[in-house]
Order: sequence, then structure tokens, then C-alpha cells
Amino acid sequence: MKSTIRKNLEALYLEYFDSVPEKFEKLPISGSDRLYFRLSGKNKTVIGTYNEDVKENLAFLEYSKGLKNSGISVPEIYATDETCTLYLQEDLGDKTLFSFLSESGNGEEMPEQVVEKYKKVLQVLPVIQIKGAENIDFSFAYPRQAFDKQSMLWDLNYFKYYFLKLARIPFDEEALENDFHAFSDYLLKTNCNFFLYRDFQSRNIMINNDEISFIDYQGGRKGALQYDLASLLYDSKANVPQKVRDELVEYYLDQLEKIIPVDRKEFKQYYYGYVLIRIMQAMGAYGFRGFYEKKSHFLKSVPYALDNLSKILQIIDFPVEFLEMMKVLKAITLSESLRELGKEEHHLTVRITSFSYKKGIPSDPSGNGGGFVFDCRAIHNPGRYDKYKDLTGKDEPVIQFFKVKSEMDLYLESIFKLVDASVNKYLERGFTHLSVNFGCTGGQHRSVFAAEALALHLQNIFPVKLVLTHREQGNI
Repeated sequence: MKSTIRKNLEALYLEYFDSVPEKFEKLPISGSDRLYFRLSGKNKTVIGTYNEDVKENLAFLEYSKGLKNSGISVPEIYATDETCTLYLQEDLGDKTLFSFLSESGNGEEMPEQVVEKYKKVLQVLPVIQIKGAENIDFSFAYPRQAFDKQSMLWDLNYFKYYFLKLARIPFDEEALENDFHAFSDYLLKTNCNFFLYRDFQSRNIMINNDEISFIDYQGGRKGALQYDLASLLYDSKANVPQKVRDELVEYYLDQLEKIIPVDRKEFKQYYYGYVLIRIMQAMGAYGFRGFYEKKSHFLKSVPYALDNLSKILQIIDFPVEFLEMMKVLKAITLSESLRELGKEEHHLTVRITSFSYKKGIPSDPSGNGGGFVFDCRAIHNPGRYDKYKDLTGKDEPVIQFFKVKSEMDLYLESIFKLVDASVNKYLERGFTHLSVNFGCTGGQHRSVFAAEALALHLQNIFPVKLVLTHREQGNI
């Protein structure tokens, strides 16, 4: 099957760009069933996508046109095949808002450069929501044209069956169902005629040369403004500090008021309700992937969701009572077993180091020994050229050199498979440390780029703690 997908994507590339792609790289799997590949050739580097769900693809393609027409930076669509299960889209790079946040560090004092990135995103969000609604044909929306009562009940029951039941949280079925209906009726009293992105979170916001772009909006539909703001600021893994959330809500409302009038008090009342339903939807997804599909690393996000839920329950003051729903949500926050789930996922540390062979292979401070040492010296070396000598593998000109003028992608593809296999086994067996070292002549270009690439790859798909060190660059 995969060989057929590759053959068809390469044929599509050839048909559109009139050249054969020289490199073909499978990208990490996300939370969906879509498959992504990077195809690189002399003319263009693109992302090839395979998805059997044609209606979802049609929604993405149509929304891309509408958002482009609204002045939003989204991927350009180059070509689709006749079945509409394959398409080529613009490559916006690998850096997401989430990876930028992870590199910069977060906590109670989120770095100012991260807050500024969030503000850049929030400058665009009202435009997406308002202009997007004007330029998008919602007849392509899938699986629903609006985040209406039916959509809300799907999310709430997803939470009930895949999280509450599988986590063994007791509840009164009839009372909870009645609350779900009343809660959705309440949320629908606000204006729901905007474009609702649906999965507006840090992993779907790309940063390329300091420009902000957006991906994965195929689940969009009509809905309330508050939902996407809640999705961004209460993204569990991003773990935005509460005081920063409060600041960013006010900033968003400032931007929104430049386009339409806003009753801030009313907006915030409904906003916290949408925060609540978004958290429940996310927990349903964690339960489905973690408890049901046995992909335990999805459960890593549960403790963050519990913390968010605890904070929200202290803030909300709805004019309507939802007694059973609130009782269940409080019981979740008090569950010690759910909090322990997350702790079990934090045991493996992967230490990635770049180094120069002139100064010897790095020692393993964990004392475990073993791990991997990869020799990058066979890769075409940008350090041989004067214009790259004072740069490192983290600088954009060097990154482009490796993408276009070297075998680095093919080299890393094999390494990713080896390291992934070990990480999976280490997680399964409860091991605590794995070291991966990349060496080259000077420890400046090839090894640094490879170490950065592996860190980004592992960060996107495994619940591990990463320690990234470029020994010869001084950050030991």
C-alpha cells in the first residue's frame, strides 16, 4: 500500500512540476489517519498528503481557497489526483508554535518572545473567523456544517464513553445526558455564525522565517468565536500559564473590536463554557487513543487537562446549573489514579548530543552506557564553503543546503527508524535513559543539523524528556 502511495505521489509531482522528485521522506504520524510525506526535487519541495476520506479532503481544499481569499497564510495547493485521496501542498517547514514554545521554555513566567508569537496569532484569528466565514462555502463542511447541538452532543458523548467510562469515573447516565443537552443549549445562545477552525492549537500553527501560517483546518464549520480562542489558550501540552491566558484573552478582544463591536462581559461568560467543552472533547480524544487504542503516550496530556479543568471550575459562574456534569468534572480533577497515569509517561530521557570527532565521543552522564553514535562525516559538508564557515546547522542557509545539496534526508530517514524502535521498546520496558550522538569533523554543521532534526522528530511523536546539547557550540 505504501509503495503505491509513493508511486502515485511521485507521479503527481512529475505531472505538476515536470521533474522527478529526488527525495521522498515519510513525516511523523499525528493524531489523525492522514499520511504526510516530503517530496524534494530540483524545482520544489512539497508536502504530499494521502487520506482515504474524500469528503474531508474536499473540505480542506475548499477551505484553503476561502482562507487564501481572506488574506490568510495557508498552504498553497499544487495538485490533486483524480480520486481526491492524494494532493500536493506547500511545504511550510517543520517549526510549529508548539516547538517554538518548547525550545523557549514555559512555566509561570512564559518568555516574552513566546507571548509575542501568541499575539501575532491572535491578530490573525479574528480575520480567520470573520472574513473566513464570508469566503468559505460551508456546503463542503464535513462532517457537519456547524458546531450545532448535534456536534456538541457528539463531543460530549465522546468524552463520556471514551474517557469517563474507560477511566471508571462513576456517574448518573440520565442526569448527565440531561445536563449535556442543557449545556449545549446554553452555549448556542451566543452568535454562532463565524468560521470555527475546530483544531486551532499550537501544533497547527507554523512559523517560517518569523511568518505565521495555518494548517489542518479541514474540520472547520460555522460556530462561535469563543471556541477557537479556547482551543489555543487551553491546549494541554502547550501549558500556557493562567496569567498569560488572561492577558491574551484581553489582547484578542482588542483585535476583535477593530472589526466588530464586542460585549466583553457576555463574551467571557460564554468563553469559559467553550473552554469547558473543548477540554472535554480533548479528554475524549486522549481516552480513545490512550485507553481504547492502547497508545499510552496520548495519556501524557491528561494531567495537564486536569490542571486546566481545576482552574476553570474555580472561575466559571453559569446562569444555569449543570449539577451532574459539574459533579463528574470535579471527581475527575480529584482522581489520583488519573494523575499517576501522566507520571508514568515521564520516565524516559533521550539525550541527544552533537560533537566533533577531534574531541572524542561524548560520555553518557546517566551511567547506562550504550545508545547510538552516528557518524555524519560521509554527508556533503557545507563547512567546505566560505559562506557557511561561520554558520551552524541551526542557521537557515545551512538548513537549506542540507535539504537541497546533500543526502541528509535519506540518512536521517534510516536513523529515525532505528531510534524510534529503541524508544518504543524503552517506553514499553520502563527504561529511563537513551543517548544518541551525532559526530562530524568540527561539530558545527552536519552533526548539529542531525541532532536538531532528531529532537524535533521525537518531540512530535513520543512522550519523552529531551536533553539536546551541541557540545562544540558551548551549551554543555
